[in-house]
Amino acid sequence: MAEHHFHLKAHWPGLRNDVGTIQTGNLNTEISIPAGMDGPGAGTNPDEMLLGAAATCYIITLAAMMERSKLDKEDLTMDSEGIVEVVNGIITYKKIIHRPAILLKSDASERDLSLAKKLAEKAETSCMITRAIQGNVAVELQPKIEKASS
Repeated sequence: MAEHHFHLKAHWPGLRNDVGTIQTGNLNTEISIPAGMDGPGAGTNPDEMLLGAAATCYIITLAAMMERSKLDKEDLTMDSEGIVEVVNGIITYKKIIHRPAILLKSDASERDLSLAKKLAEKAETSCMITRAIQGNVAVELQPKIEKASS
């Protein structure tokens, strides 16, 4: 069994509304509480980072599945949204919505369109981050699949 280890260094010099830093691999950024949650809004925050982890895991998983299935595409983009809820002072990461846009080649068949939809759905359940948050954060998928114009 292969294991991959990832390491992160964090520094938090002050109190709640201060700014810290994180360093891991190619990521080196400031961190703080978002301005919308009465923080300084510097750098990134845990909410954005969880959304980023889920979104990048999903889109990479989908691209790999498309490649293995030999499903050619013109482009693959995605918008993702994280919804955090505050109820009685308790902050909960409620939902992540992925909106992948798969643009297939202009000569894509109906089978290709159907396969793209199937892979978009399968990628969501295959992504390790989605599996890690399963039961805690809902993940919704709203794919858009089109053929490029000729």
